[in-house]
Amino acid sequence: MNAGKSTILLQASHNYQERGMQTLLLTAKLDIRAGPGVIASRIGLSADAVTFREDTELFSLIEKSDLKKKCSCVLVDEAQFLSKKQVWQLARVADQLDLPVMCY
Repeated sequence: MNAGKSTILLQASHNYQERGMQTLLLTAKLDIRAGPGVIASRIGLSADAVTFREDTELFSLIEKSDLKKKCSCVLVDEAQFLSKKQVWQLARVADQLDLPVMCY
């Protein structure tokens, strides 16, 4: 806690967007500190995110999202709420969809 992980995630997303690339931000549905579907840092930065639950199939979610808009990177906040199965799904995203996945 209080290590600045969300700030670093938002900075990474900004760096991609600054280069004209799209990012997909994910956060746990149960984390509503900044509001549902919002990643926020203590220094005031925030961005909308797609929420996931314990039973969300992340590979399918990301694959469908990537088809709608070319995604360059997946950034996951509150990764401690991922299930073991979801961690493997994110590994498949990196391997099969050739997308970087960064978890915080």
